[in-house]
Amino acid sequence: MAAATVLRHFTPISSSLKPPSRHHRRFLHHSLFPKLPSHSPPSLLKFGAENSEPQPPPSLPETDCPVPPEQQPINEYQSLSSSFPFSWASGELVEYSSRLFITGASFAFFVGLPVSWFGSVGPEYEPVKRILAASSSGIFVVTLAVVRMYLGWAYVGNRLLSATVEYEETGWYDGQVWVKTPQVLARDRLLGSFSVKPVLTRLKNTLVILGLSLILVVNLGNSPIASSYKTYKDPRDRSSMPIPGAYNDETARTFEPEAFCGEPSSDEPSSDLL
Repeated sequence: MAAATVLRHFTPISSSLKPPSRHHRRFLHHSLFPKLPSHSPPSLLKFGAENSEPQPPPSLPETDCPVPPEQQPINEYQSLSSSFPFSWASGELVEYSSRLFITGASFAFFVGLPVSWFGSVGPEYEPVKRILAASSSGIFVVTLAVVRMYLGWAYVGNRLLSATVEYEETGWYDGQVWVKTPQVLARDRLLGSFSVKPVLTRLKNTLVILGLSLILVVNLGNSPIASSYKTYKDPRDRSSMPIPGAYNDETARTFEPEAFCGEPSSDEPSSDLL
C-alpha cells in the first residue's frame, strides 16, 4: 500500500515531463560543447590559463635513417674512439708512444726473456742473443696490436667517407644499402677527413718504424757481433778437442797427462829460447 502511495505521488510528475524541442536540444549542445575555431587545428590547442596560446608542433628528425643506431658510422666512430686499445691511437703522441713501449717491454721481459733464456741450451754463454730474441718478441706483439688498431680505424673511416652505408636489419641474410643524404654525407666526410685520417697516418708511421726495428733486431741477433760476445768459453765448443783418428802431442796430453809430467806444454815457452 505504501508503494502504491509513492507511485501515485510521482506519476503526475513523470507524466508531465516532455521531450525537449529541437531548438532546445541545439541550445544545450552549443552551451555544453562550444565549437572550436576553424583556423586552429585541434592538436595545437591546449586549454588552461598558462597554456592558452597554441604551441608549435614538435620538430621532426633531421633525416629518416633506416640504419640501426649501432651500425651508423658516426656511432661506430664514437664507440671505437672510446674502446680498448683503439683509443690509444687517437690520444696524445707521448701517451700513445709510452703505452706501446710499456706493452712491448712488459711482454719482452715477462714472456720473451724467460722463454729465450730457459728454453735454450747454455744461454749464459750468449746473453746478447737471448736479449735480442726477447726484444724481437716484444716488438712483434706491439706490431700485431698496431695492425689490429689500423684495421679497426680503416673500417670506420671507409664507412664515414663512403656515400652509402651497408647495414643488416636483423641478421646477415637481410643486408641492405642506404644512400646517405647530403647533410649526413657532408658531416661524415668532415669527421673522417679531420679525425680518422690523422689516426691512420700515425698508425702507418708506427708500423713502418716497428717493421724496421724488427728487421734490425733480427739481423743483429744473427750477426757475428752477437755471437762473438760471450761471458766465458763455451764447453760445447769442440774446436780445441782432439780430432778422432789424428794423433799429436796436444791430443796425447789431453788423454794421458801423467805421461807428460815434467815436460813443458806448447803454450809454455821452452828453456832453449830463454
